[in-house]
Amino acid sequence: QVQLVESGGGLVQAGGSLRLSCAASGRTFSANAMGWFRQAPGKEREFVAATSWSGGATYYSYYSDSVKSRFTISRDVAKNTVFLQMNSLKPEDTAVYYCAASRGAVGTMRRGNYDYWGQGTQVTVSS
Repeated sequence: QVQLVESGGGLVQAGGSLRLSCAASGRTFSANAMGWFRQAPGKEREFVAATSWSGGATYYSYYSDSVKSRFTISRDVAKNTVFLQMNSLKPEDTAVYYCAASRGAVGTMRRGNYDYWGQGTQVTVSS
């Protein structure tokens, strides 16, 4: 049974940083896409960042325009874990953040591209 467990959320002041972690179990995702989405109250779940596998030990990352240059996605293949480093946080980053994993190698911005989801971790940025 595949499980994705997020951690690292919390309350932070604007301009601060948080690092989210997502530990996967039940199967390895070294050759699969993994991503982060978020959902603010009253809004749809939206894409944040993804890391896709392009062969060997090579991965590439991409981001939504709203977080580009502030957030960084990375993974520890040996630990089957993906991270989201969030810097220069803004109140509009407040949301529940979800980890997602795909059976495929390439992730996209579409939720339907991902097969497994975590339960989410709350991030609150105060002004």
